[in-house]
Amino acid sequence: MSEIYQPAEDSYLLAQTLKREIKNKDIRALEIGCGSGVQLKALKELGIKNIFGVDISPDAIEHCKQLGFKCIESDLFSKLKGKYDLIIFNPPYLPDHEFDKKRDTSGGKKGSEIINRFLKKAHKYLNKNARVFLLVSSLTKHIKWEGYNKKIISRKKLFFEELYIYKLWEKR
Repeated sequence: MSEIYQPAEDSYLLAQTLKREIKNKDIRALEIGCGSGVQLKALKELGIKNIFGVDISPDAIEHCKQLGFKCIESDLFSKLKGKYDLIIFNPPYLPDHEFDKKRDTSGGKKGSEIINRFLKKAHKYLNKNARVFLLVSSLTKHIKWEGYNKKIISRKKLFFEELYIYKLWEKR
């Protein structure tokens, strides 16, 4: 399981937020970067039946399939088709440091490169009135929010950063 992002404060904050925020169980839900499956499990515990996951790591995909989830290996949306009512993403969001460029935590030079790739494509996979739940850090810089309305729905202060979960929806 060396290629699977292990749950930490960010994962648990997102899972708690999903459990608090999601009221409609009859939705099509997608997790980008399903990792250990913690968010997929939270969605299942909520009673959502139509859950799908993607991850760039074959190990993560195999792990989530063993947990009983439908998942495919994909770099963000590259191998996806269809539209969803909810897309969740706990991305790599930390700025690169020369001493630490881990794939599961580094979001690029400013921390936002992967997030911006995600935001640029996500709207093509959203049903009408769909929502995106996106986790970012106070250390993440230069996020391109164009095309989305946003609202912070959860936050957690850690010793060196603050985590935020944004609820996003398309500007129409």
